[in-house]
Amino acid sequence: MINWDEFEHIHVIQKLKSIINQWWNIETIFTDDRGKIRGFNREKHTFKNPAVRVILNKDKGCEDLSEFVRTSIEEFRVSDQKGKFLIKQWPQAGYDAALFPIVLDGEFMGSVVALGFFMDAVSADKINNMKDRLGAFGVHSSEIEQAATQIHPLKAEDASHFTELVDLVGQEVVTLHTEITSRETRINELNKELGIRYKYDNMIGKSKPMQDIYALLDKIKNSESTVLIQGENGTGKELIAKAIHYNSPRKDKTFVSQNCSAFNENLLDSELFGHVKGSFTGAIKDKKGLFEIADKGTFFLDEIGDTSPSMQVKLLRVIQEGTFIPVGATETRRVDVRILAATNRDLKSMVEKGQFREDLYYRINVINLRVPPLRERKEDIPLLVEYFLDHCAQEKNQKKKIMTKRALEKLYDFPWPGNIRELQNEIERLVVLAGEEQKLTADMLSPRLLDFGEKNKIQGARVHGKLKDALEELEREMIREGLRRTGWNKSKLAKELGISRAGLIMKVEKYGLDKRKLLK
Repeated sequence: MINWDEFEHIHVIQKLKSIINQWWNIETIFTDDRGKIRGFNREKHTFKNPAVRVILNKDKGCEDLSEFVRTSIEEFRVSDQKGKFLIKQWPQAGYDAALFPIVLDGEFMGSVVALGFFMDAVSADKINNMKDRLGAFGVHSSEIEQAATQIHPLKAEDASHFTELVDLVGQEVVTLHTEITSRETRINELNKELGIRYKYDNMIGKSKPMQDIYALLDKIKNSESTVLIQGENGTGKELIAKAIHYNSPRKDKTFVSQNCSAFNENLLDSELFGHVKGSFTGAIKDKKGLFEIADKGTFFLDEIGDTSPSMQVKLLRVIQEGTFIPVGATETRRVDVRILAATNRDLKSMVEKGQFREDLYYRINVINLRVPPLRERKEDIPLLVEYFLDHCAQEKNQKKKIMTKRALEKLYDFPWPGNIRELQNEIERLVVLAGEEQKLTADMLSPRLLDFGEKNKIQGARVHGKLKDALEELEREMIREGLRRTGWNKSKLAKELGISRAGLIMKVEKYGLDKRKLLK
């Protein structure tokens, strides 16, 4: 079933309805498959068309509109016009209304009703008839006169634009309903399949980028080759390193991890290669380095791009020959270690600038694995959210909390500069601040998420100038937001928008919506 109250809060739908209202002073509402008005609270709704307000503020008016819509839907059913629209006079009100059925899988689920206008010209007979109808509802004469002056004609040259915009409202409901249902299905799949395939050890994700990573991991898990893992902070590079180790022949041996930016050069030297007693002040006894500890196992060198030139020489030697000399020692020691390295920096560019050794770069970059940022795999957000909610519930020994659909929409819209780590922190924050509340609602989200949603809303539509320009602006914004929401999946977005993939690509080029530009 469609949750009509939820769709009233969707920004794209609000903006479409606002444009229809601004250009033609026409009100739009939703009804269910029986004609009953849905997602509408007349105490809170702000009407701009007084001819609609004076009727729908009365119970009798809402009942008459529901009956009008119900009989109109029956006309569609018997006339085999599913998916089309109907414009005719609403007899009880005396003005015209347009009805656009919302069809899901061939079944009527409801309709978008646009009302409060006259087709073509406004005549004296039409105005007088409307006044009589409003008077029959007990509307005060002053309100009737106001309504008569603010009802507008829908000219023939505007009809196609009007029907396209109202139809988009219905299409958006279908798209969002399908997407939300799809997300719920994915969450259910996650509950069944975590620990089988989509959870590769501690990694979660079933998006195309993550599937590509799983396929690569399957290929390299039995290899001894060095792997360079590249990606932004918070994307889970160490989790991937652990997945490589624990699915390799070395899984029963030690996995050692060291962040190369955590120490200055001297301390890092001692940490990696160890030292002998008396080699420097404070060296009161011999100490094994991490390379010795990792012998026969795997050593993960995180942020290798932050190492100094002299440290790069030592790393190259141990990677190539398996030998090193502890600080203060004179004898070479040998280890058998598989090296995995990671960085969030562009090592190739650093090589060109002379900031990173070229020979070391090619030695660690035998197999390159790029971890996608969260904004490129937004399909995984519901899965990750559910995982973090489960984790919080188990950790705190409390009932698992539930994320509302609107809050999940907000999480989808945010670009997540801090990636999965930032998302995890946000979920933990929500769980803590929710207290005894079971539902995590959109208003509980961090200010930065809420502010981002406000700042990135589509700006107010034009009410002056050419209608074609206003429609192009709306089209550009819908495509831009759609690309972000679908993770630049053009096939999926083209299907949502009801256009061909080739047509969408042309529009992307026309409006300059190249992914590389938008992600700068």
